Amino acid sequence: MITYKDAGVDVERGYQAVEAIGKNVKNTFIPGVLTDIGSFGGAFSLGAFKGMEEPVLIAGTDGIGTKLKLAFMLDKHDTIGIDCVAMCVNDILCAGAKPLFFLDYIATGKISPESISKIVEGISSGCIESGCALIGGETAEMPGFYKNNEYDVAGFCVGIVDKKDMIDGKNLIAGDILIGLTSSGVHSNGYSLIRKLIEVSKIDLNEYNEDCKETYGQALIKPTKLYVKSVLALKDQINIKGMAHITGGGFIENIPRMLHSKVSAKINLSSISKPPIYKFIEETSKLSQTELYNTFNMGIGLVIAVNKDDAKRSVEILADNGEKATIIGEIISGDKAIILQ
Repeated sequence: MITYKDAGVDVERGYQAVEAIGKNVKNTFIPGVLTDIGSFGGAFSLGAFKGMEEPVLIAGTDGIGTKLKLAFMLDKHDTIGIDCVAMCVNDILCAGAKPLFFLDYIATGKISPESISKIVEGISSGCIESGCALIGGETAEMPGFYKNNEYDVAGFCVGIVDKKDMIDGKNLIAGDILIGLTSSGVHSNGYSLIRKLIEVSKIDLNEYNEDCKETYGQALIKPTKLYVKSVLALKDQINIKGMAHITGGGFIENIPRMLHSKVSAKINLSSISKPPIYKFIEETSKLSQTELYNTFNMGIGLVIAVNKDDAKRSVEILADNGEKATIIGEIISGDKAIILQ
C-alpha cells in the first residue's frame, strides 16, 4: 500500500496547522463576517454598503517576492505575513478604499504547523492593524515543487469606497503638493538585488550594523508599513487628490500611476530621510540615483497629493495619527514624468 503520506503529503500536519492558526484568525473578525474558520467560502455581509450613494468594491492581490528567501535565511517567519497584508491593503488604499476582508494562500513543500502558525500570526496582525477580517485561505502542501522549509505566500483583499469618494488623480493640477509618508525600511521590493549585495559583500546577517543600531538581518526583514488607519483618518478631513504606493519600480514607476496625462511630479530629494540600511545598499551596489529610485522606496512608502492650501494641515493630521510625513515635492505641468532634483 502506498499512502498520500508516502507521497509527501501529511494531512495530519495540515489539520494541526489549521488548529494552530484558529485563534489568530478569529481575532481579526469584524462586524460583517458571516462564516467561521474552515468554511468552503468566506462570507461577508453587504451591510458595509449602507449609506453609500454608489458603493464600489476595490480588490487587490500581491505576494512578497524574494524577501521570503531572507526569512528562510534568518528562520524568522512572524513578520512575513504583515508584508503580505500590507502589499495588498496599501494598494487598494490608493483608490480610497477601506479594506473589508482578506484571504491568504500559503504553498509549501512540507507543512510545518509551527511555521504556518507564525506566518498566519503575522497575517492576522496585519489585518487587525488594517481593520479588515481574515475570512479564508489555503495552505497547500506540494512535495517536490517547493524545497522543505520553504514556502510562498500571497494575499487577496477587498475594500469598499463610495464612488464619489474614490481617489483617481483626475483633478490634479500644477501647484498641488506631494506628501511622503516614511517607510519602515526596504518594505517588500528589490530583494533579489539585496540578496546579491549580501552575497557580494559577504556580510553576516547576524552582524551588528552601527548605522542601523541593529543587525543587518533585523534591518532588512522589517515588515512593510501599513498606512490604512492614518490615511483613512486624513481622508475624513482632507480631499486627497492622488496617492501612490511605492513598491516595485520605486518612485519612477509608481508615482506616474496616480498622474493624468497633463501633469508631472517634481521631487525634492533633499527632503527625504532614508533609513540607515540604505547606506549599505547604496555603497555596495554603486547604483546611480535614478536606478536607486527606480528600484527601492528610498525611505518613502506612500505618496499623497493634496491641494496646496491643505498641505500643512495634512502633515499635522498624519502626525497626530502616528505618521512621519514630509512635503517632498509638487505637481507641475507635464506629461506624467518624474523629475528628481
